[in-house]
Amino acid sequence: MTTIRTAVPADLPAIREVYRSASLSNAGEREVLLAHPEVLVFDGAAVDEGRVRVAVAGDGAVVGFASALVTGDVVELEDLFVDPGWMRQGIATRLVEDAVARVPGAGPVEVTANEHAMAFYTSVGFVQVGVAQTRFGPARRLRRG
Repeated sequence: MTTIRTAVPADLPAIREVYRSASLSNAGEREVLLAHPEVLVFDGAAVDEGRVRVAVAGDGAVVGFASALVTGDVVELEDLFVDPGWMRQGIATRLVEDAVARVPGAGPVEVTANEHAMAFYTSVGFVQVGVAQTRFGPARRLRRG
């Protein structure tokens, strides 16, 4: 069983490891990410700002995290990553629900998602509303609510 709580600075090394390992777990993106290792480092500013929530296993290990930013009336889901060994156990879904619940009265939740994440985001109620340009090309822009 996992619990969700606000990240603290001491969580940053574990968050960085989850970020890197989850990012590299998708074979379709691994090569381009390894060619740009700077994008595999989570900078931690959102942790300092109190905008990161972590999923923590019973033994205290950080096994996933999400960061969100309220911009106007929209909640932007900036990051959503789960340790590959913990994927498909409902952690990402719980982190999305947590992000929605933590901003009472906020409008829709939006995210920019790559192709391999589309099935997940569709399963938790997101729909495509456009396309965003990213450093590595176009990605789908999704909205829930």
